[in-house]
Amino acid sequence: MAKTIAPAEYKADDFLERPITLRAFDMEAGDNVAPHRHKWGQLAYASVGVMTVSTEDGRWMVPQERAVWIPPDISHSVQTNALLKFRSIHIAAAYSKRLTSQCRVIKVSPLLKALIFRAVDIPKNYNSNTADSRIMAVILDQIEEAEDAPLHLPMPTDTRLLRIAEILLSNPANTNSLEEFAKFSGASERTLARLFKKETGLTFGKWRQQRRLLAAISLLTEGQPVTNVALDLGYDSVSAFIAMFKTALGTTPSRYFSQNNS
Repeated sequence: MAKTIAPAEYKADDFLERPITLRAFDMEAGDNVAPHRHKWGQLAYASVGVMTVSTEDGRWMVPQERAVWIPPDISHSVQTNALLKFRSIHIAAAYSKRLTSQCRVIKVSPLLKALIFRAVDIPKNYNSNTADSRIMAVILDQIEEAEDAPLHLPMPTDTRLLRIAEILLSNPANTNSLEEFAKFSGASERTLARLFKKETGLTFGKWRQQRRLLAAISLLTEGQPVTNVALDLGYDSVSAFIAMFKTALGTTPSRYFSQNNS
């Protein structure tokens, strides 16, 4: 049965027994981790499954072979629609300064993946100047050097835009134009277009496309056929969907998932 996981209260950096530690647990379909924050940074990685990490600034889709970096003191929640084998690397605030102060999805290299799997067996109170501590140090190096993955959906703050965003979040196949949304939003089409670009950095069309991309990754990870996903997300043809996917991620859906599952 799906449940909400209430994280422990994290009050100080010294909760971490070492500068870098790893926590591993599983989440069932429909589980979510309630919004929380802590004094250290976190790399959230799933060896199996797809998760969505949400903050005040947006949503990050995290499929397999990807991970999301969450800086210290950022309130965030985690949701999943399928079994998730969750691996969380905690990095003390002093060490987190080496990394970006913004959330980001990164590509998990084969080396970083192998290190994470190895670190699962490292005790939280490992000794310094040992093989275990060096493994943790290399993990930090790998996170710092990792390539970004374009799997972020920035969220607007204007209440009129939020109403539109919530509609598209619940139904990414919605095909209403911005002009149609303007009829009930309380603002003109021109105003909405200007605000979308100002608050999210994306035009309305690009924002909708990014929303559909994140929905597509989730559905494809669940094993849905490309044809079904394309039509379910409101595309007129499979070729149009594949073209969007390739433009965003540099490859076709079949090759993307073949590469990530190899």
